[in-house]
This record gives sequence, structure tokens and C-alpha cells, in this order.
Amino acid sequence: MDIDGVLLVDKPKGYTSHDMVDFVRKKFNIKKVGHCGTLDPMATGLLVLVLGKATKIQDLLMSEDKRYEGVLRLGQSTTTQDSDGKIVEEKPVPPLSLEELKQVFDRFVGDFYQIPPMISAIKSHGVPLYKLAREGKEVERKPRLVHVYSYQIKKWEPPFVDFEVFCGKGFYVRTYCYDIGQALGCGGHLFSLVRTQSGNFKLAQALPFDVLKSMLSPKELLNHVLSLPEVSRIRRQ
Repeated sequence: MDIDGVLLVDKPKGYTSHDMVDFVRKKFNIKKVGHCGTLDPMATGLLVLVLGKATKIQDLLMSEDKRYEGVLRLGQSTTTQDSDGKIVEEKPVPPLSLEELKQVFDRFVGDFYQIPPMISAIKSHGVPLYKLAREGKEVERKPRLVHVYSYQIKKWEPPFVDFEVFCGKGFYVRTYCYDIGQALGCGGHLFSLVRTQSGNFKLAQALPFDVLKSMLSPKELLNHVLSLPEVSRIRRQ
């Protein structure tokens, strides 16, 4: 059975985006499967998969704006800028009011530059940075222009900051947390992350991975795949 369209999956913790692509390709015998925006293994939430002919619009969907809910852990810097890494530095968290915290978050709104982390799929001379990082190597990375449309601090219970961020393509939430921690003088890392939206696709529409695993046939999967006309209509909303 040929399946062409978009599948929205709620990625669980511990899986890479490639793991999800590989699972769908093998389980349902679909030759072409891709994803539209990497989620780290420690992150959960909306992963947009393109199947069959929909892989032709992969770059288009990947470039759309995204929304995340995360938790920033202040006072600890890690090797990966998130909770999967080893703690390399610990500093006391200053007694910050919510207003003082917002003043620092305000610095990272609109256009600004990020230095991509070593644990990323960006390539240096054809080799992904994460492969070099595994070998203990670090190379110079050029700053990249990114954009944050808005943010919201949902809760501030030291040393944890619950936040939401609405951002453009190429944005690293890990680096966002690292940079805010540096600006506060105490360091910080991304403790947890959920992608809640990509373009006009929302997490509430996504298929839980347990449901995906329980499916027995491509025909069953087809009931959850958005056709190309449906995808076009959703993108215009």
C-alpha cells in the first residue's frame, strides 16, 4: 500500500527522531519517510513525519515556526546544555525576583545570534558535529541568526523556571537555556522539553507512540495520516 502524507507523532523520551523515522519505515514497509525538525532524545512532543510523496515538502514543513514548553534548571552547566549531559560547573543561583528574571529573558526576544551546540546535526567539513563531540572534539561554530517571537515564564521556583517559547527555524532551546544561565551569571541547562506546535500542527493532534506500536497494518496507519490536500489546507489556516 502506498502511503503519502503527514503523520503527527507524540515522540516519547529516550528516542531520537531518526529512531521514529526508522520505526515507521520498517513496521509499515514505507520506502520514503522523513521528519521535519529534530527532537533530542531527552525531549518529547510533536514530531512531524512525512511519508512517500510528502517527503517532497519536508524542507517546507521543517522551516515553519515552532512552540515549546520547557524547564530551565539554573545553577548547573552541562556538557550538552541539557539534562542528558554531565554537570561541568555548579554555581549558586542569585535571589532573583520574577521581574529580574523577565528582564534577562527579554534580552532573547526578536532577532539575535546563537552559537550552535556541539551536540547538533550541523556539519563541519561534511561531518555532523555530534559525531565529533562523541570523539571528544570541539570545533569553532559560526553564530547563527535566530528569532524568538514571544516567551512566557509560567512558574519560577528556584532553581527551576518553567517557560514557553515561540520561535523560528534553526532555534536551539538548549542553547537558549545555556545563554540565559550565562547572562544570569550562574549557568543553566535545559532540564526538560516538550514541542507543542510546529506550523499549524499541534501536539493535541499527534498519535501517541504506544498507539503507533500497537497497529498491525499499513491500512490502520492510513486512518491517521493527513493527505497532501489536508496538509495544504491546515497550513493555510
